[in-house]
Amino acid sequence: MPWEQSNEMKILAVGDMHLGRRPSRLPPALADRARELGPAGAWQRTVAAALKAKVQAVALAGDVVEKEDDFFEAYRELAGGVKTLAEAGIDVVGVAGNHDVKVLPRLAAEIPEFKLLGQGGQWEAWTLPDETESLTLWGWSFPQAKVLQSPLPNAPFERRPGLNLGLLHCDRDAGASPYAPVTGADLERAGLDGWLLGHIHKPDALSAPRPNGYLGSLTGLSRRESGVRGPWLITVERGALSEMAQLPLAPLRWERLEVDIEGIAEPADAKSQLIASLRRSDERFTDPNHAPEAMALDLRFTGRTRFGSKALEEFSQEDRDAIYTGTGDRHYFIEALSAQTRPEIELAQLAERNDPPGLLAQRLMWLQESEGHKERDRLVALARERLTREAEKPVWSALPPIDPDPAHWLKEAGHRALDQLLAQSAETD
Repeated sequence: MPWEQSNEMKILAVGDMHLGRRPSRLPPALADRARELGPAGAWQRTVAAALKAKVQAVALAGDVVEKEDDFFEAYRELAGGVKTLAEAGIDVVGVAGNHDVKVLPRLAAEIPEFKLLGQGGQWEAWTLPDETESLTLWGWSFPQAKVLQSPLPNAPFERRPGLNLGLLHCDRDAGASPYAPVTGADLERAGLDGWLLGHIHKPDALSAPRPNGYLGSLTGLSRRESGVRGPWLITVERGALSEMAQLPLAPLRWERLEVDIEGIAEPADAKSQLIASLRRSDERFTDPNHAPEAMALDLRFTGRTRFGSKALEEFSQEDRDAIYTGTGDRHYFIEALSAQTRPEIELAQLAERNDPPGLLAQRLMWLQESEGHKERDRLVALARERLTREAEKPVWSALPPIDPDPAHWLKEAGHRALDQLLAQSAETD
């Protein structure tokens, strides 16, 4: 594997870690493992990976800590990892983000081996020398929780020998933002060899020789953060970034899994289809050092069948909490379960009927049309108005905002309702 080489300069870049947080909605069997499956466990895996790869430095792109109240837990976890890395001769540097603007400087003062760059909103350069290579990181830290202006204008970037990279927590191409708004064009014009960004939890497709984007969260904390998560291994050779690879180290991975149940003879057959799919999925994890310890599934049944809703009823809560055991006792559980199946009868054929399934099929056909179709646009406008009204209720204020796609929600809800209507019709026939 590329990270097992040791003849070049290497650093490990880490995106939003959020020490102090726990994964949401774990089943009872995993409740007492929340710490090891969350950021703390991901950080321990990152430290081990840094030692194995024999990196020269670990760089943290902000939001290392979730909030001020997490000082003691963050100190324990961060200090332990930094001490282990320092004893191996590995430097640890980082910048503060909007979540840890106060707590990270306090932690840095207590952990002398940790270098916090750019305190007070002032750009700072840090150079990692090597016998044959040289790497400079330019870092800027949040001076307060909200920064309305870009930190890039008038930045004192005077290139140093070797590779020059920016380490920044910011909101890229988001317009007016309270979280250090920057534009992709400004980053390109800065004159550095690349940017390692924090703040957005979805990682960009970073690659050599000029990475410019988000590292993503170190580990997913909900199904909104599905897919591969982990630090990025950067290799420097002959003064340039020669390789960049994400290490899939997150101990808990959130994934959407679609299982086609078309052709099943009875609802219980959906379980066999699911197990076969999980078995194939589990075969991907061939390296035990980088495989997740648990998998949270957003399970969606697909295909044409009259058993979509009935298939869901086959799964008890106990089934959902522990649906499968993979290689090395990997714990699979269902975090969300839905049927996105289609009726065995074509929508056009159903729409000719003058009964509830027929009328619903007619509206689903409207939703398949593009914008500009009168009936489609009317349905979407009504749905958007009702969704917006619901989202503005105080009961949802503690949840992160969403940008609902009314057409998508209508189609999903409509197909579920149509599946139920057809199932009820079949029972009375």
